[in-house]
Amino acid sequence: MKAELEDIRSSIDNIDAALVHVLAERFKYTQRVGRLKAAHDLPPADPEREARQIERLRALAVEADLDPAFAEKFLTFIIDEVIRHHEAIRG
Repeated sequence: MKAELEDIRSSIDNIDAALVHVLAERFKYTQRVGRLKAAHDLPPADPEREARQIERLRALAVEADLDPAFAEKFLTFIIDEVIRHHEAIRG
């Protein structure tokens, strides 16, 4: 039992590491978006795109057998952080 538990936990640790790396890559792109928006005097937030992304992620969550409400909370947290970054870039 202990060996199986450690094996499962090792898989969880690997997934956590992958999540961190994927999030870092995502934020590299959102920083580019923020600089582009600032250069063209666009607002940091895009509520229409954000709504589309939330709906898209909720649908993906359903397909993946993940709670769509959790997926929405997770994406909303990320979007809030992205907007904060865009506001900082804008100065």
